[in-house]
Amino acid sequence: MKRLLTLSSLLFAMTMNLSCGSETISESGNPLLEEWTTEFGVPPFDKIRTVHFEPAFNEAMQMHNDEIDAIVNSTEEPTFDNVIVALDNAGVKLMEINLIFGMLSSSDLDAEMQEVQNRIMPRVEEHYNTIMLNDALFERVKAVYDKRKSLKLDQVQMRLLEKTYNDFVRSGALLEGAEKERLMQINAELSELSIRFGNNLLAENAGFYLELNAQQVADLPEGVKNQAQEAAKAMGKEGYVFTLDKPSMLPFLTYSKDRDLRRQLYNGYIMRCNNDNEFDNKQLAEDMARLRVEKANLLGYKSYSHYVTADQMAGSPEAVYKLLDEIWEPALESAERELEAMKELFARDYPDAEFEKSDWWYYAEQVRKQKYQLDEEAVRQYLSLDNVRNGMFYLANRLYGVSFRPIVAPRYHKECSVYEVLDHDQSHVGVLYIDPYPRKSKSGGAWCGNFTEQRYVDGKRKAPVVGIVCNFTPPVGDTPSLLSFDEAETMFHEFGHALHFLFADVRYRGLSEVEGDFVELPSQIMENWAFEPEIMKEYAIHYKTGEVISDKLIAKIQNAALFNQGFVTTELAAAALIDMDIHSLEKYTDMDINDFEKYNLATRRGLIPEIEPRYRYTYFAHIFNGGYSSGYYFYLWAEVLDKDAFAAFKECRDICDKDLARSFRYDLLAQGGQRAGMDMYRKFRGAEPDKSAMLKARGLWAEPEPKVEEAELDAELQEATVEPGRRPTPPQMRPIKRPVIKGKAPADIE
Repeated sequence: MKRLLTLSSLLFAMTMNLSCGSETISESGNPLLEEWTTEFGVPPFDKIRTVHFEPAFNEAMQMHNDEIDAIVNSTEEPTFDNVIVALDNAGVKLMEINLIFGMLSSSDLDAEMQEVQNRIMPRVEEHYNTIMLNDALFERVKAVYDKRKSLKLDQVQMRLLEKTYNDFVRSGALLEGAEKERLMQINAELSELSIRFGNNLLAENAGFYLELNAQQVADLPEGVKNQAQEAAKAMGKEGYVFTLDKPSMLPFLTYSKDRDLRRQLYNGYIMRCNNDNEFDNKQLAEDMARLRVEKANLLGYKSYSHYVTADQMAGSPEAVYKLLDEIWEPALESAERELEAMKELFARDYPDAEFEKSDWWYYAEQVRKQKYQLDEEAVRQYLSLDNVRNGMFYLANRLYGVSFRPIVAPRYHKECSVYEVLDHDQSHVGVLYIDPYPRKSKSGGAWCGNFTEQRYVDGKRKAPVVGIVCNFTPPVGDTPSLLSFDEAETMFHEFGHALHFLFADVRYRGLSEVEGDFVELPSQIMENWAFEPEIMKEYAIHYKTGEVISDKLIAKIQNAALFNQGFVTTELAAAALIDMDIHSLEKYTDMDINDFEKYNLATRRGLIPEIEPRYRYTYFAHIFNGGYSSGYYFYLWAEVLDKDAFAAFKECRDICDKDLARSFRYDLLAQGGQRAGMDMYRKFRGAEPDKSAMLKARGLWAEPEPKVEEAELDAELQEATVEPGRRPTPPQMRPIKRPVIKGKAPADIE
């Protein structure tokens, strides 16, 4: 998510003179600071080196300071144009450098880049924080805000003005003296702790692996073995290597019969940064929680979650907990039924043993094969990365008329592919990079972000450059990258984010961002199309035979769609709950973060020992290193919207209805934050979102019981036996019958 950060000391920048070989940066030029001459304005990755970033940041911060000084020192009366628009236009170069650095440091963080990150990011954070706490600047912003009703601004201008003012207030502009100084200290400490948290996690991910021999992998599918063999070669080792990257770990947990090895690998994953070594994150997480409580209290909020949610669609922690609580019980009940089905098979293999959390994937796959005759490894043969990519391009063309043309452009890594995005009239929409495979220097997971943002320059739209970054199994020999169900879904998900960036048509940079709990709507709605039969038949083609996926296999996939959803929903909701729990503290007291986590999940909410939350605190990068603190619920909140929005398409005769897609594009995706998220959604849907579509999609919904007519209630009362001295309960005082929400076992979905 984009952040408005603050101003730092530039003494270091003035004296800095880095060298690159025998030639100094000042002599050779800095491609980050020069006008880019690349086609479509893509960053000149072929010229950018790590050594360029620090001097570029320093100069860009100075440029930004000069622009702020010009606003502050103006002798003209404060106006919307000379304050709000001028502020919106300030710091463009710094923003560009920050975006590129953020994307590259996540996707290719070597030791040199990490050193630059450790040095420069706290100062960049301080730079932005200082701007937001600049009294003279806020005075001019407030002067415009106070006379806003007389300015005759249009709707978008008024929203920019109000958002700019609120951003300053939320950043502490109304604080004075010691409180303001303390807030700046807290922000600096949080920035440093976040970087250390991420670095520790990267080190732990890289430091753990299983090195196995041929006998130990004999029962694994050939594709899984080949990938493990390639991983071993890349590390200069013999045999087979499995790492904590999910494309490596999950296939092993799913297919390996060796229970002890499964346990070793999974425990390595869930104990990351929790081993009392130099990379331990317990104290860092506790310190960040403590500082966030203090920050929220300084800004007038009861807790950090109150501070965060006040600026989101949810509006309050109570609204978030209400959603999570409605999901938690039926999801956990469903997961317990799933566990019982797996325990039957487990008992045949280990009559005297207890089922463990590391057993879940292996026995879930056994149940899937037995119940649905669905072998995920067989389905992978139809889901090559190229096929899935072509499928999402096909879908975007069906929905929005856009096309994707491969181009030759500077790349930051040889594995990237690059595409120009063309609209239905062949006009330029933007550029898309796809970086699909894991490497040691890349963070885990998958994400999408900007290298450059969409903005307006001299009244003309400047198109964005967007990147999708994933960690999928790479090709081995003649075998292409073959994706699992989840990975194919992930690809469509990140592509949804990319379309959101690419379609943006926002007048002011300050309105480019939507609320956090709206962010996942554009991505998650794309997942709904991924396994629709008519879409699958366009891209699910066997990589060896060229055979299009059969109706029978698609039916099996759909029949199994709710399989294991109790587990998936429970681990997701568990992570969202512990995020809210630690950030809903109104006062911080010393804690053991592991005990706090265990109490809130196992003791307080009854999480069964066979399931871990999707993320534990010590490796919960989303909330301690990724901008999602008090926001991991975003995925479930947005799922209410995406399932309800997709229901609109399902109600049409064509699930790619162009009129509906046009509304989704222009009323939601193109708008950025120019309107409130719920207002945009209502305009598209014509109504409030209906939560039942999401609950049904996860198998957690049963239809409401029929209403009991008043006449039936009267008859019921007349027939009731009334105890002496007691009056029958009148109809209006009876408990209201509400919709029943409960889990479905796999047996209910055949």
